[in-house]
Amino acid sequence: MELYDLATEAYNAIPRDDPAFSAAEIGRAESLRRAGDTEEGIAALRALIADRPDIQAAHVALGDALRQEERYDEASRAYDAAVALIETPSDRHWIIFFARGITHEREDRWDNAEADFRRALELRPNQPQVMNYLGYSFVEMGINLDEALDLIERAVAEDPGSGYIVDSLGWVLYRLGRYEESIVH
Repeated sequence: MELYDLATEAYNAIPRDDPAFSAAEIGRAESLRRAGDTEEGIAALRALIADRPDIQAAHVALGDALRQEERYDEASRAYDAAVALIETPSDRHWIIFFARGITHEREDRWDNAEADFRRALELRPNQPQVMNYLGYSFVEMGINLDEALDLIERAVAEDPGSGYIVDSLGWVLYRLGRYEESIVH
């Protein structure tokens, strides 16, 4: 309902010794950010991490907040901390590797980005966002165009209603010189 001040009040009511405190603090940070107080939201996450460094969700939330602010280097470090807390990677961890891959890509650290995107796909092989991001990145760099086509076609098959993924298919076909096919997309 976009009542961020009210949400912040509700989150503030959760005592520090309550089992829900960490989740509430992450919610409070998000409410602060959405209300326009980005730095206070980020500070709340940093304070939670300083107090409870083993809470992976706090590191991810901090990484997400910093990435949205285009503070990619700081975001990468937050995601690094989240990844360090993974004992046994499972399919639910794909999003952490994907998010960190985005920050690496934005930092022009392509080798790290590609490794994270591929790790995300190992964990969740048919994840359309990851397939599209990796494929589109290849197209933009003019490399691995056959693999890019395969990735993007698979992404479209998984999420045919996504305009930006379908557009990526048109773009890779165009870059491959398949102009007539690209027009449709």
